[in-house]
Amino acid sequence: MNNILFHDPISLAEKAEELGKKAVSLGLITSFSIRYYSDSQEFYLAEEEISTPLTAPEAYMKFKKLVESSLSKV
Repeated sequence: MNNILFHDPISLAEKAEELGKKAVSLGLITSFSIRYYSDSQEFYLAEEEISTPLTAPEAYMKFKKLVESSLSKV
């Protein structure tokens, strides 16, 4: 069965935020911030010296990779 986690840009951004919070709780990143606009969100990571904004899909993929790689080591 196909397990759909998101189906529109808003739910994708929500899932990226959940993964970001999980990455913080696992100690993979110290923090992140989100700037909300009327039609999109930008994610910023505190670890990056010159933080370039990530779109919701970019943030989702980055946080997913961090969390999955951390959990696979356990």
